[in-house]
Amino acid sequence: MHRPTALGGALAALATAAAGVLVAAAVSTTPAAAATAGTGTGYLHTSGNKIVDSTGATVRLTGINWFGMETDNKTFHGLWSSNPWRGQLDTMARLGYNTLRIPYSNDALKPGATATGINDFVNPDLVGLSPLQILDKVIDYAGGKGMRVILDRHRPTSAGQSPLWYTSTVSEATWIADWKMLAQRYANNPTVIGADLHNEPHAEGTNPAATGACWGCGDTARDWRLAAERAGNAILGVQPNWLIFVEGVSCPSGGLSNVWDNDPSNDEDCGWWGGNLSKAGQFPVRLNVANRLVYSPHEYATSVYHQAWFDDPTYPANMPAIWDRYWGYLHKQNIAPIMMGEFGTTLQDPKDKVWLQNLMAYTGTGVTGMSFTYWSWNPNSGDTGGIANDDWTTINQAKQDILQPYLIPPTGGGGNPTPTPTGTGSPSPSPTTPAPSGGCTATYKQVNAWQGGFQGELTVKNTGTAALNPWSATWTWPSGVTLASGWNATVTQSGTTVTAAAPGWAASLAPGASVTVGFTANGTAAAPGAVKLNGTAC
Repeated sequence: MHRPTALGGALAALATAAAGVLVAAAVSTTPAAAATAGTGTGYLHTSGNKIVDSTGATVRLTGINWFGMETDNKTFHGLWSSNPWRGQLDTMARLGYNTLRIPYSNDALKPGATATGINDFVNPDLVGLSPLQILDKVIDYAGGKGMRVILDRHRPTSAGQSPLWYTSTVSEATWIADWKMLAQRYANNPTVIGADLHNEPHAEGTNPAATGACWGCGDTARDWRLAAERAGNAILGVQPNWLIFVEGVSCPSGGLSNVWDNDPSNDEDCGWWGGNLSKAGQFPVRLNVANRLVYSPHEYATSVYHQAWFDDPTYPANMPAIWDRYWGYLHKQNIAPIMMGEFGTTLQDPKDKVWLQNLMAYTGTGVTGMSFTYWSWNPNSGDTGGIANDDWTTINQAKQDILQPYLIPPTGGGGNPTPTPTGTGSPSPSPTTPAPSGGCTATYKQVNAWQGGFQGELTVKNTGTAALNPWSATWTWPSGVTLASGWNATVTQSGTTVTAAAPGWAASLAPGASVTVGFTANGTAAAPGAVKLNGTAC
């Protein structure tokens, strides 16, 4: 998560500790479809202060954090809720979040790591999977919606954050080896665009006895800039197409100022953990592959820590100069792109609403604005709350309204809402919906079953000669079988008839193409009957 460094004050630091080296073969994952808007086409690289795609088109990442894999659960939080994991991603994409930043700890990568906190009734397809296997599924589904993924080494262990990128039990070698494993695992999947090397390096110890992360001090044991180069270059040696996201520190010296010693030489300008990139212009991160570096500061409001600048009589007019000093100059001087990896607030203090409105305005509008991933989707972030409310289904509209003008939906992700349906009422077919001239075929697979319910997949193929746009499939179930959740379509039920309507991100079904609609249902397991595609029996 995130914590500030108080000027001249010690911090309640989140703890940290260990993990082991994981060696894994690359897995086969489904590459993201070539995008034409939102998140671009192919792998991304940088050009001055812009992120661009493989065609040179400018891309703005407007994303969100979904945390949990860095905690004791070792997988995404909210999997315990009544909203299936696909339904949550559907909502993120529909709202306009085109990128998913996924925090993890090295504990979650260990052989034998176990994911916990999963509602197996709602998410039966995740039962028995390892944290990495669940990550694979989330990446594949997000990629299918045109979203991009940034992996964030958030903590060495699930116990908490660390000021340095290594601890007494998690070595630098482990940190780098795990990064290389992940780079290899997703080497052929352009959904995964890069590595946020270590979350929130920060000061520890009181100057002049600093023991925390410094920037440009030259001490290889503490200089975060040098460590970022070592890890970044190791990753690029495995996957040269990845972006390398480098956060700032809190105090460039790596130590907290001692304001009580009456020695101003020990006092310096400190900021948020991971948020101070004031020395990056003088001491830039040097990577072996050009055009791969993105600086990624963190920025927070009073609900996280009440910094002195919030009480300035000119607030909020004082804030742009502060942002300029810590990290904005890198964008304004065309040195490198900025991707704010974390920023958030509960909005409980009126100052925080003003802060968020002004911060978003500072990033700029449209595709040329600075990139960002909001903290967080999760409602259980104690000092910020989330975009999702406590039910993990409905959203905090007050926050969303401020962010919305700056969001660039993933390719196809800004279409019709595709939340996981729970109500009744089947939408009427559009009168302009074409019928499949030639027919269709349908195949059914029962994936799982349990007492009182089951999970299935219905694959429908357009065997006609014309594309169906939009497509819509219907089927019937015996009386007593009721829909619990659905994905890859907007699935609803009315009586014994179920309708799977095309989602906005995949409205068209080409000739010869097929779509697989997944669902869970309550009642005795039963295959769909009387399957139709756009009104034609399959």
